Amino acid sequence: MELITDPGILFLDEPTTGLDASTANAVLLLLKRMARQGKTIIFSIHQPRYSIFRLFDTLTLLAGGKMLYHGPSNYALDYFSQLGYLCEEHNNPADFFLDVINGDSTAVALNKLEEVDLGTEEPNDSGNQTVVDKLAGDFCNTTFYKETKMELEKLSSGEKLKTNFLSRQITYNTSVFHQIKWVSKRSFKNLVRNPQASIAQVMVSLILALIVGAIFFGVKDDENGIQNRVGALFFITTNQCFSAVSAIELFIVEKKIFIHEYISGYYRLSAYFFSKLIADLLPMRTMPSIIFTCVIYFMIGFKPTAGCFFTMMFTLMLLSYTATSMALAIAAGQDVVAVANLLMTISFVFMIIFSGLLVNVTSVMDWLAWLKYFSIPRYGLTALQANEFPGLYFCRNTTLNECSAQSPNLITSGDHYLSNQGIDPTTWGLWQNHLALSIMTLIFLLIAYLKLLFMKKLT
Repeated sequence: MELITDPGILFLDEPTTGLDASTANAVLLLLKRMARQGKTIIFSIHQPRYSIFRLFDTLTLLAGGKMLYHGPSNYALDYFSQLGYLCEEHNNPADFFLDVINGDSTAVALNKLEEVDLGTEEPNDSGNQTVVDKLAGDFCNTTFYKETKMELEKLSSGEKLKTNFLSRQITYNTSVFHQIKWVSKRSFKNLVRNPQASIAQVMVSLILALIVGAIFFGVKDDENGIQNRVGALFFITTNQCFSAVSAIELFIVEKKIFIHEYISGYYRLSAYFFSKLIADLLPMRTMPSIIFTCVIYFMIGFKPTAGCFFTMMFTLMLLSYTATSMALAIAAGQDVVAVANLLMTISFVFMIIFSGLLVNVTSVMDWLAWLKYFSIPRYGLTALQANEFPGLYFCRNTTLNECSAQSPNLITSGDHYLSNQGIDPTTWGLWQNHLALSIMTLIFLLIAYLKLLFMKKLT
C-alpha cells in the first residue's frame, strides 16, 4: 500500500518473511528496479538465498548492538577472507556471514580448536561473543568505517544539510481532484458492500413517513387544522435533526485509518474531508429526505402546489445537511462515539426549546432570546411554516372549499397566525431561514475541518 505514494525512501522489515522462494525473488527484483530509479531502500532480511543476496548494493551486519560490517555487498567475502574467515565453495554467503557472527562457521570452529590445542584459550560458552568483539574491533580500523563516520559527523553537525524539523511537509504525486475521486469511490464501495446503514436510514425514513402521514392524514382547514399542521411540521423538523446522529460515526470509526493513510501521504486532508461529505450527504441525507417528503406531503395534505412541495423538500434536505454538519463538528477529533452522541443530544434538546413551538420566541426574556439564533430546528420549522401557512384560512365546522376570507365562521388566516408567532410571511421571511441554515452548515463544516487539521498536526 505504501508504494502508491511513490516514496523516495523505503524502510522494510523482513519483506520476504512467509513467502515462497519464487515470490520472495520477485519482491526483491521489484525493489531492485525501484533502487535503480533512484530510490533508497533499507530493509532487514532473514536468510536470503544467493539469487537474492547478489541483488544487494550495500550490506550491513549487526550483532549485539555492534556493527561488524557496512559496505559493498560484493566486497564482504573478500573482507572476511582477509580476517581469516573463508567461505566454503558452494556455500551461501548470507548463511556464511550468519555462521561467522554466531560462531558456527567451519573457519571459526577450526580457529577455536587450534587455540585450544596450543593452550592459548580455554574452551568456554562465550566464544561467539569473542568473535563479535573481534569483528567489531577489526571493522573500526577499516576505511569503510572511517568514511561512514565522517559522513555521519557532517550530517549531525548540520554543515551540509539543514532541515527544519518544526514542520513536516508531505508531498503528493496526484491532484486533489484525483484523490477525491478515488476516496469517494472507495467510500461508495463500502456503502454498497455494507449497505446495512444506508438501507436502514432509508427504511426508517419511509416507515416514519407512513406513520406520521397516517397520524396527520388529510389535515383540514378547521379549528384543528393549525394545531395538526404545526404538530406535523414540528415532528418532521425534529426527525430530520435527530436522524443526523448517525453521522457521528463517520470520523470516529475511521479515525485510526485516516491518521495512518494521511501521514503515509495517500491523500490530502481536503480530499478525505470532501469525499466523506459526498459519500454521506448523497445516500444518507439526500435520498431519505426526498423519500420522506414525497410520502408525507400528500398523505398529510399540505398545500397542493408544486412550488410549496419542492420548497419543503429543499428545506428538509438543507435541515438534514445542517444537522449532519453539526454532528461532524462535534464528532471530529473524538475517540468515543457515546460522548459525541451525548453532546449531540444535549445540543438538540436545547435547540428544540427555542424552535418556536414549545415557547413563543417573542416572549422569551431578552437575556435569553439570543439563543434562538443558534437553533437549527427553529430555522427549519419557521421555513416550513412560512411555506405552508400563507394564503390559508381556517374556519369552524367547514371544509376547505367553503373556507375563505369572507366566510362568516372564519377563525383566522395563515398570515395572521404567522404574525402572532413572530414569523415573516413574505418570500424573504421564508428564504432567510434557508440562508441561515446554509451559513450554519458552512460554519460547522469549517469547525469539523479545523478539528481534523489540528488532530492531524498532533500525529
